[in-house]
Parts: sequence; structure tokens; C-alpha cells
Amino acid sequence: MARREPSLFIRLFALMSLVLVFGAAVLMTAAWYSAREAADEAYDRLLLGAAYQIADAIQVQDGKPEIELPVSAFELLALSDRDRIFYRVLDPAGHTMTGYEGLDVPADEAPASGRALVENARFDGEIVRVARVSRRFDDPQMRGDAVVLVAQTVEARRALARDLTLRSFILVGVMGAIAIGGTIFAVRRALAPIGRLEVAIRQRDPLDLTLVNVSTPRELAPFVAEINGFIERLRGRVELMQQFIADAAHQLRTPLAALEGQVDLLSNDEVTPAGGKHLERIRARTRQLSRLANQLLSHAMVAHRERAVANAPVDLTELTRRALDEAIPDTLERDLLVTLHAPPEPLIVSGDPVNLAEAIKNILDNAVRHGAPGRITVRLTRRLDMVVVEVEDDGPGIPAGQWLRVVQRFGAPSSDGKGSGLGLSIAAEVLAAHGGALSFVEKGAFGFVVVMSLSVKGRELA
Repeated sequence: MARREPSLFIRLFALMSLVLVFGAAVLMTAAWYSAREAADEAYDRLLLGAAYQIADAIQVQDGKPEIELPVSAFELLALSDRDRIFYRVLDPAGHTMTGYEGLDVPADEAPASGRALVENARFDGEIVRVARVSRRFDDPQMRGDAVVLVAQTVEARRALARDLTLRSFILVGVMGAIAIGGTIFAVRRALAPIGRLEVAIRQRDPLDLTLVNVSTPRELAPFVAEINGFIERLRGRVELMQQFIADAAHQLRTPLAALEGQVDLLSNDEVTPAGGKHLERIRARTRQLSRLANQLLSHAMVAHRERAVANAPVDLTELTRRALDEAIPDTLERDLLVTLHAPPEPLIVSGDPVNLAEAIKNILDNAVRHGAPGRITVRLTRRLDMVVVEVEDDGPGIPAGQWLRVVQRFGAPSSDGKGSGLGLSIAAEVLAAHGGALSFVEKGAFGFVVVMSLSVKGRELA
């Protein structure tokens, strides 16, 4: 037994989901770093702005640097109540003019003269972001670079980074949900041709050996070609078998006819009562064999014409009249009242007149041989886009439990030597090929009814 594999939908969805999850992880990581950089850039500009304002406030009085800290330099930094602000101002000699003595940047990160620097550092046990700017003095009494350091703790910028990252995560999540929904829709749309192919094959009649004709993408074309190749090979084997059956039935007809003649001649001779019984049994079996051979030939002809002959307009009323004349022999041993009820206008259907006539004759022959002790009534009616032929007889009918079997080949052959089990199956196959169906109505106050429903348009030849 072949191991059950996951469906293509599950495979494609799982693979595309993995790609989407990986992409979302990359995007979220990038969003986190981008949010940190954006927060650092925003707050670093505030730090540098404050440092430049303080540097601009340095004045030289009597050869000595003096400074009055501008309040505006700290107003924007003070908007974050969770952060602490530190500063330090150094004169060109490196002495602290004001601020926190321990505040500095690592020596290996100190910028060249005249350049600004913003870096992470530690001060008072906390991680801070330090902005360092310098101002050049060329006064005769004071030459060199004054340095301004402004530091701020990182709580506000981390909170901003978290907020930006959260928003990015929500956006990625929404886009991911849309992408997953789009993936499901896209995968189902992409696999729809496989579903159509599966439905087309599953709904085919077991006896339908026509080629699969379903529009499929290029990737499925080899698969459909292999199916059609198998159908071609199978059809060839079936045709060989049907040809063999037809040839065998044809070869049997001549000796069976001769055997029937010999039995009839023997019946004219004087035989014992026991011999007469045996002779009657031989006659019944010979007739059964002869009927079987004729119906095998009929079935082979129906199967061949179903694939090889195109439909044509057929007057079902006239066809039924001719079938009545051919199916009910004039030499019938009992009196049988046959009535045909048909509308005055022709009932035109699209189909094969030979096969349709064969189906009607088989239904009538079945009624004559297995029922209808005294009456057969045939009614033709038009119901919407269907033409219905009803054959009613006053015989015992077919039990409802056998209705499914009697429309199958050799499904319910009679045990009285009068039937072969092919007549109703031939009729059912012809009607199915014409877009119709064979059904039954249980015997009631009048009689048992066989119903042949036939589509007006028929069914196009594949």
C-alpha cells in the first residue's frame, strides 16, 4: 500500500508560510535596528543642539573664559521626565568650568579638534549618550579649544525605539496576515485545475472510455497525456474483447439456427413422454442461446455506434411505431393488446436512430417475454427539455430490490430460460449515451411501468 503523502495544498502552504515567517523575522529584526537608529538620531540631534548652544555661550573676559548656561539648551532635553541630564564645560586648558567632573568620553573615541562626537558611555552607574563638541578660540589672551559635553540617560530613546518597533511589528503582522490569506487564495486558485481534472475523472461513467478533455496548465499536460494514453490502451483492449464477443456470437448464430431446426423436426416424431420433456428443455435452452447471441451482437453494435456515429434529428414517435412493429411478432401465441399514445406533433430529439430503436425494442421485448399477459401501453410525452417514453404492461413487474441490478450487464438473468440479462442494460447504456436515463414505476392500480427519459438535445459525441 502506497504511503499517504500530504496534499499539494498543505505542501505549498507550508513552504510559502515558512518563507513568509522567515521574511517577517528579517523585517522585524531590521525594524528593531532601524527604530533604535531613528531614536538615537532624533535624541542625538537634541544633544548636539544643546551642546552647541552651551559652546556658543562661552565668553572671554579679561583673558579668562566665562559662561552663563542658556536655559533653552536644556528645555527640549527636559521634556523626558524619565531621563537625567549631565553636562561638563572645559576651557582650552582642560579645566572644568562647570558641570560634572567625572563626565567624559573614552580616550580612544575622542574626536579630532573641531569635530562633534556622539557616543555611548557610562556615568554614575548608568548608560548615557554623550555629545561632545568643541569651540576654537584664537584670542591673544586665550588660544585653544573649549570642549562641551552633554549627556543624557537612554530611557526615553529606548521607549521611542520600542514604540516604533511595536508599530512596525503590528504593520508586519497585518501584512503577514494579508499575505497568508493571499497565499491561501493564490494556492487554491493555482490548484483549481487539478480539482477540475479530479472532478472530470471522478464523475465519468465507468464505461466512458473517451479521452479526458479538460483545460489544464502546461505543467499538468504530461499527466493528462498519460491518462489519455492509458485510456487509449484500455479502449483498444475493450474493443478487441467486444469484437471477439461479436465474432463469437455471429459464429454461434448459424449452428444455433440449425440446432433449432433439428429440434423442431424431432418434435414432429413420436417420442416418449419423458423424451418429450427433454426435447422441450433442449428447445428452451436453444432459444435462450440464440437470444443471447443476438443480444451480444446488439450490444457490440450499440457500443460501436455510440463512439463512431454522430447524433442526428430523430422523430421519436415514428421511431417508436417502427420499434413496435419489429419487437412484437405476429406469431405470438397469446392475444396481446398493444396501444400507442403519442402527441399529434413530432417529438424530435438528437440521437442515433439505430441505437434508440434498439433500446426501445429491448424494453418492448422484455415486456413481451417477462410480463404483459394481455396488455402493453406505450405513452410518449414532452416534459420541458425531456421526452419521456413509458412502457406499461399488466405483468408482475420487477421487484424494487432488483431495479439496480437489472440495468447492469447480466445483472439479473432470468432463470426460466427466456432472458439473458442484457436487454435492459443495453437500453440503459443507450439512454445514458444520449443524456437520458432508465427508471421504473412500481406496479400499482394499472401496471408496471418502464420509463425512458431522453434529453431533447442529447449529448454531443466526445
